[in-house]
Amino acid sequence: MPARPRLSADERAYFSLLTETVYANPFGQDQERLSRLLGRDAPRAVSQADLYDKLMPALEARLDALRERGLERLDQLNGEDQALMRQVYLFHGYQHSYRLLDGLIEHQRRGRAAAADLSWMPGLLDRLGSYGFDPRESRRWVALYYQLRRAYYFIERALVGRSEPMRALRRALWNSVFTTDLRSYTQLLWGRMQDFSTLLLGETGTGKGSAAAAIGRSGPIPLEGPGHGFARGIEDTFIATNLSELSEGLIESELFGHRKGAFTGAVDNHDGLFARCDSHGTLFLDEIGDVSLPVQTKLLRVLQERTFTPVGSHQPQRFEGRIVAATNRSLGALLGGGDFRRDFFYRLSGNIICVPTLRERLADTPDELEELVGALLGRMVGEAADALRTRIMEALSELPADYAWPGNVRELEQALRRIILNGRYVPDALPGSQDPKADPWLSGADAGSLDAAGLLAGYCRRLYEKLGTYEAVARVTGLDRRTAKRHIEG
Repeated sequence: MPARPRLSADERAYFSLLTETVYANPFGQDQERLSRLLGRDAPRAVSQADLYDKLMPALEARLDALRERGLERLDQLNGEDQALMRQVYLFHGYQHSYRLLDGLIEHQRRGRAAAADLSWMPGLLDRLGSYGFDPRESRRWVALYYQLRRAYYFIERALVGRSEPMRALRRALWNSVFTTDLRSYTQLLWGRMQDFSTLLLGETGTGKGSAAAAIGRSGPIPLEGPGHGFARGIEDTFIATNLSELSEGLIESELFGHRKGAFTGAVDNHDGLFARCDSHGTLFLDEIGDVSLPVQTKLLRVLQERTFTPVGSHQPQRFEGRIVAATNRSLGALLGGGDFRRDFFYRLSGNIICVPTLRERLADTPDELEELVGALLGRMVGEAADALRTRIMEALSELPADYAWPGNVRELEQALRRIILNGRYVPDALPGSQDPKADPWLSGADAGSLDAAGLLAGYCRRLYEKLGTYEAVARVTGLDRRTAKRHIEG
């Protein structure tokens, strides 16, 4: 029996470099391999995957050369070359399909009632079949493609910012979904990440909920059904709750459910969040640092044994999903007060991700403020964002250059609303705040840099923020209305 053709040393080196590059964390900092493939320095991008289209002409030429030698399917190659070309063909099929998957994601995100057009799906499955993948395996790889595109959408696009702290956050989120080795993930851990819980740390307002959603909406969803649809929609895979908003008497019922008659008012059976989160889902427990010790004990059991029992029942149920939790408390504060179980912490923190503060982001890349303003305005006012941006940035420029943004992105969002309504942003004096930088007027007063006019103008603006009319400010200060208005409008 004649030996099967083999790849040349040059082909093997090229395809090995290609797979090492495209299977690495796309938010990493190693540009060397990508630059070697491109034949020039790779430009900086939020994700190096944005540059993969530039690799396709050279890859197509290499695959054409293989076809001329009669090598176009996996079963035409020997074992070592076959394993390598399996990864190459998967990347090739992915590059030819990712825009179709992006369209499906956009369709779902916009909440359109009509079913998505999946007429392209048989063609994608046929393409994978033409490489030599069997039909069952092809469906698995299409599900992986869909997972990758959701991860790019929620980690790359839904998170705003190009600063190094945000790059580090994206790298950490990607690893939480796919680990540091995507190839090993596809072979060993696809669909088996439920036991890998993640703890998000960050100040209030930094965007821990968005980071959790990026993990939760990027999990594996299999392809199934006669119409080649996916088993779940994007919005069905992420369930979130803020534990600090639940009363002590209701938190167990909300989490674990209850049975009819379990307590006064339990007129029907109720499925809790753990029951509603299936094997494709992620349950986000925000403000985990605020739960009581008894609830921590019951949550620890879920994490250890993957079972829970509804209130009023003696029948354990299995929890199939994944847990992501968050707290605004530092690790020292969380573990140093005696009100948080260490065994619960260690079981919860299979992975710890720190979400950066806004001041850390702006200290690294000041231009990120305008990028954030544009994104937030787009969500608030849609097409009117561009017309408002200049006025917003001018108003924000009145803040001290080193303003600390104690409320982080959430504060910035409220600042934009106040500027739209009132023309300026005067930060609130936070109760108990010891940092004069938290308020530019207090900072100036503390430094002794304000004259009488500046002191009076700042006071009038504060009153106007609280009272809402020039007349009210005039009454409090004893000024006439026109003088109060002049101080407020500067």
